[in-house]
Amino acid sequence: MSKIYRIGITVAAIIIGILLIKFLTNIGNQSKGPLEDLFVKTGSYVSDLEQYLMDEKSARYKELDWFVSHSNLAKLKSPTKIIFGAFDNKSTYDYQSIIALEKSLNTTFPMIHFYTAWGSELGQRFPLTQVKAVHDLGSIPMITWEPWLIDFDQEAHPELRDVETRDKGGLRDIANGVYDFYLEKWMLDLKQFKHPVFVRMGHEMNDPYRYTWGPQNNKPEDFVAAWQHVVNYFKKSGIDNIIWVWSPHIAYGSFDAYYPGDEYVDWVGVGTLNYGTVATWSNWWTFEEIFGRYYPGLDKFNKPIMLSEFGSLAVGGDR
Repeated sequence: MSKIYRIGITVAAIIIGILLIKFLTNIGNQSKGPLEDLFVKTGSYVSDLEQYLMDEKSARYKELDWFVSHSNLAKLKSPTKIIFGAFDNKSTYDYQSIIALEKSLNTTFPMIHFYTAWGSELGQRFPLTQVKAVHDLGSIPMITWEPWLIDFDQEAHPELRDVETRDKGGLRDIANGVYDFYLEKWMLDLKQFKHPVFVRMGHEMNDPYRYTWGPQNNKPEDFVAAWQHVVNYFKKSGIDNIIWVWSPHIAYGSFDAYYPGDEYVDWVGVGTLNYGTVATWSNWWTFEEIFGRYYPGLDKFNKPIMLSEFGSLAVGGDR
């Protein structure tokens, strides 16, 4: 395939994508349903073409050749190797920024992490295009899945409580099946992806300040019930390629109260973040102080442990 031909195919795919976006934007609410599905599938096809044309792909596969024998579901649930990964908020679908980071570090990440939210928007469905792009790079996708319940369209779903009150006890509503319409659509898209994917749902659920699914709006038993309902929903639908990552906030404890149970959790994931002196409540702490002293409380669940968020600020001192 000549370079000119490849460039021509890529430009044509981009033009088709732009025209589709413009068309669906102009027709507004009519883009829901079948046309929305068409857009998701077309975006997936464009991503497939883009990944096929990537010069880095074959070289990256060679770097991850060792990972092939460790990337099946059984090995991922009982790993014998340390798996490194990265998240970059500049990445969308091509992950060129991740590849650039890998080149700067002279390494290749077996896992690529990104975030998605619950809601009615097209971008809040199962991120099929993104997970396929990660898989096409030879890595395992990991999704942090955030249950922002206020993002659902009240007009499209009049059965939902008003936005002003929706977060209060929202996890109990999930457990009672109120949001099964969303899980169904997520599940149907997920079925098109036949490979393992890590899902980190409702992270830091024990933090009373940051997220609406925290203890300021829900009881620990509400979180456990919601988690179990979601996992059971997918299992009953025949979905068996999800690796469920339970991820409490390491500093707020109450791990036992929020733990959904061994059959519902595959990994334990925690954030290990150093904010330096940028805030009144923070300081420069060692890895032992931020993570190590909490390790026994996490290790007792006898699950693989992941540093699902890891970083140190560049401001407020010398990281």
